Amino acid sequence: MVKTVVFDVGETLVNESRRWRLWSEWLMVPDHVLFAVLGATIERGEHHRRVFELLHPGFDLETAREERRNAAVPDEFDASDLYADVPACLHALHQRGLRIGIAGNQPAGLERILKDLDLPVDFVASKRSNLEKPSPRFFQKIVDSSKGVPNSVAYVGDRIDHDVVPARAAGMIAVFLRRGPWGFLQARRPEAAQAHLRLESLRELPGALDELARSQRD
Repeated sequence: MVKTVVFDVGETLVNESRRWRLWSEWLMVPDHVLFAVLGATIERGEHHRRVFELLHPGFDLETAREERRNAAVPDEFDASDLYADVPACLHALHQRGLRIGIAGNQPAGLERILKDLDLPVDFVASKRSNLEKPSPRFFQKIVDSSKGVPNSVAYVGDRIDHDVVPARAAGMIAVFLRRGPWGFLQARRPEAAQAHLRLESLRELPGALDELARSQRD
């Protein structure tokens, strides 16, 4: 039975569109060009950092992030980036007595948003651990943080390659959320069938977990 629900960050909890547009402004590249390059990198299965290399060969992401911090336009999420369906979903899960965690390859700013919005989150498996998806150790850290066994943890994410497949391999309940560029582009991959649950919105998650629990009891 699922006792803990853990969420990916980008395009699961937060909309990354504003951050990408800020990068297009910083790089002085039209945003439709940046988004086209992003789509191509996704189709080729490349890391999203490849976008910067293609647009500006030799680009140093960490140096650019430091320059943006100094210019008061940091590469961080803010409360406006949170998807509208997130608060109600988290509160509904909390009311059901489920533990809620967050674990993604997230940049700075997320934990501050969670605190400012007073969302019911029990733990955040931070990127400060230097583990990134889809590393099996990343998902083992999630299990350790949940204080449960793998099949009592549901992992919710928008990517088949970095969320669904490794979560399933780790013995978790894999939940695929079809939104964001990765979600739409990867939805037809054969590996998508590995998801235990498939959602179009987080509004569907509490009911889907209720139905899963009923089917497991029968």
